[in-house]
Amino acid sequence: MNILRRKRLAEILSSIEDLKSDLEDVLSEEEEYRDNIPENLQGSTRYEVADEACDSIQSAIDALDEATDYITEIEGVE
Repeated sequence: MNILRRKRLAEILSSIEDLKSDLEDVLSEEEEYRDNIPENLQGSTRYEVADEACDSIQSAIDALDEATDYITEIEGVE
């Protein structure tokens, strides 16, 4: 792989890390929202929607981690 493509991949890795950080911030906010729902509403639709959002955001973060792993497997990209 030539230097230009390695550089582009390094830039992509940086963008993925930025996106991951943003998602982690949103996840933290959504978890705090969910955790502050009163106990008597924890079986409500509102709670379930927040809980599903947390699960989906975590899945997106995991997918970005996986993409990062694949890209870093390419020789010379860090």
